[in-house]
Amino acid sequence: MSAPAAAPPRRGWLGLLRGLTADVPRAWPHFFAALLLAAAASAASVALMATSGWLLSRAAEHPPVLYLQVAAVGVRFFGISRGVFRYTERLVGHDLALKLQSALRLRVYGTLSRTTLLGRRRGDLLTRIVADVEAVMDLVVRVLVPFCSASLVILATTTLFAVFSPASAIVLLVSAVLAGGIVPWVAQRASRAADATAVPARGRLADSAHELSRASVDIVAYGLAEERLAALLDVDEELKRAEERAAVVRGIAVAGQVVAAGFAVLLILVLGAQEVAAGTLSPVMLAVLVLTPLTLHEVLSTLAQSAQTFTRAKVALRRVEAELTAEPVGAGDVPDAPPAEDPGLRLSGATIGWPRSEALLTGLDLRVGRGERVALVGPSGVGKTTVAATVMGLIPPQAGRVETHGRVGYLAQDAHIFSTTVSENVRIGNKDATRDDVVHALARAGLDLDPDRVVGELGSAVSGGEARRIALARLLVGDYQVWVLDEPTEHLDVITAAGVLDDLWRAAGDAPLLAITHDPAVMERCDRVVRLAR
Repeated sequence: MSAPAAAPPRRGWLGLLRGLTADVPRAWPHFFAALLLAAAASAASVALMATSGWLLSRAAEHPPVLYLQVAAVGVRFFGISRGVFRYTERLVGHDLALKLQSALRLRVYGTLSRTTLLGRRRGDLLTRIVADVEAVMDLVVRVLVPFCSASLVILATTTLFAVFSPASAIVLLVSAVLAGGIVPWVAQRASRAADATAVPARGRLADSAHELSRASVDIVAYGLAEERLAALLDVDEELKRAEERAAVVRGIAVAGQVVAAGFAVLLILVLGAQEVAAGTLSPVMLAVLVLTPLTLHEVLSTLAQSAQTFTRAKVALRRVEAELTAEPVGAGDVPDAPPAEDPGLRLSGATIGWPRSEALLTGLDLRVGRGERVALVGPSGVGKTTVAATVMGLIPPQAGRVETHGRVGYLAQDAHIFSTTVSENVRIGNKDATRDDVVHALARAGLDLDPDRVVGELGSAVSGGEARRIALARLLVGDYQVWVLDEPTEHLDVITAAGVLDDLWRAAGDAPLLAITHDPAVMERCDRVVRLAR
């Protein structure tokens, strides 16, 4: 077997985003379209205020009504176009963000499919591939587009102000840089620790919740309910403190932006009044210069939260990148082997163990041919399930040879039963199986269940024997030529276990069968027993 490919180097959020744009057709044109549309929507809001201010101020002079028609039309145009531009920007921006999110999620799934050992607690891993992947959407929609579009609007507004009043333009620019740049930067720095803490805290909270939901019966039975609930509440309290810290900083930042806006309005009013008195500024334009900063600063009001979102997005994407760059263990998903005329498996002088770990077994010789039933037994922890993973090609042998001929089917010790229908659970063995194939496989497994019946979480709506037979039907529907059974009678009573074994041996036919077991009843049915020792 070939060695796993080396993990790609980490590139940071910008490199990750740049790589994702290569997976999404016309990503950059869509980004710039969203950016321009967002700038147009914000500019329309500013222009609406400026035009309205001019219209009201000019109307106070009681000119002929025709003098006001253009401004009146402008008010209507900017009022309508603001909504149109914003709606279109949302469509374009979110469409791009969702495509980038899908591309990133596919990358993560592809990476996970190439490793046999996930190496993460399940709750935290679920948070990484769901909530943390969504951070790429926040990065585009709530960080890059708002900051870039606001910069364009600030530049355009101050340039137009400079035409009428250079001093007012300077004041507006200073206040805009303060409210749209410095205040968000300070807010980001002030809440960086809290924002960075909140992201992994979500993973730990998911771990605790997963632990409680999956092991609730055992936790209650051993009197650990209060202890585990307290641990969950501790993580929840940590997350709450981080959110409160970020909210307080955000509130102070918004207050600072309001002060900056007030500073701009008052100072422009003083400067503009002096220019009107000196005759260098039209009285009508004074209202425009004074009122326009209010709308411009309203555009900047969300940037403090955007800066905090940037911190969280970077931390979340760093966690996602850790999954993408992690060195894989084993082969992950293995393509089906071609059918063989003489199916079987052979291990010659094999050293068995997980990659980069100590060997569990050395010098293992094992052969299972057509029609043979071989039991593999040994103390717990000796490496029996690791042998099964090696036989299936999920991990390579550390030394020696492992040869498998034909398609290998596996009945896991704790085969997972998904909260869906019987039919969908059986189709895990063959995604292309028809309804008739599923019914036939269930009949061969000795199970008379409606294929459309929902089995509940972890098979809670079926018995242990029925769950075992559903797992067996996965083998049968896939038409596997070599069978590997890991503790086939686990958790079953003697009578149910005997019935399952009868159906297993009958359904297997002449397929080579390797049974990993502690059960003497399984050993008695096998042609020979191979005992393992460390």
